[in-house]
Amino acid sequence: MRNTLFSLVLVSSLLASVAHSAEHDMRPGLWEMTTTSDLLRLVPQIPPDQMQNLMNLAKQNGFELPQIQNGAAISKVCITQEMADQKNPAVFYQNQSGCSAKNMNRSGNTYRLDFVCANPQLKGNGTAAGTFTSPERFSGRTEFAGVAQGNPVNEHADVSGRWIKASCPTAQPPQ
Repeated sequence: MRNTLFSLVLVSSLLASVAHSAEHDMRPGLWEMTTTSDLLRLVPQIPPDQMQNLMNLAKQNGFELPQIQNGAAISKVCITQEMADQKNPAVFYQNQSGCSAKNMNRSGNTYRLDFVCANPQLKGNGTAAGTFTSPERFSGRTEFAGVAQGNPVNEHADVSGRWIKASCPTAQPPQ
């Protein structure tokens, strides 16, 4: 059960990370990223002591769990000017999740990319696609199929991002 729950959190963190990969023409500053999925709706069923253990395990594996409530993972991300200027911002997240982005395509206000995860905790393939409605908002969908901590996973998530303010006093750029 513990491995299944860790897999749930691990994949949810991955989906949230990939959602951030859509940073073309983003306004630099503090952003709020929201990821909703069926897996995240199960988080309230996890007892507090097990949730703390999962948070510790995630941290040991290089993930920082976002705030999760009402089936949504909500995180704050600092987008630097350099990141906002990048033509292929997916590289900022490859080290965090152990996944690599490829086939990134941008046409007008829409984006699409494929990603591959090949590490001991997470193996599989996915896609992320969405639309920028302005330099301060985007929405999209991420899909992933593979294995997390030895458990099969076939999950999708809806993602959205909104710019909050120009300065980033509490959030740090992704590593």
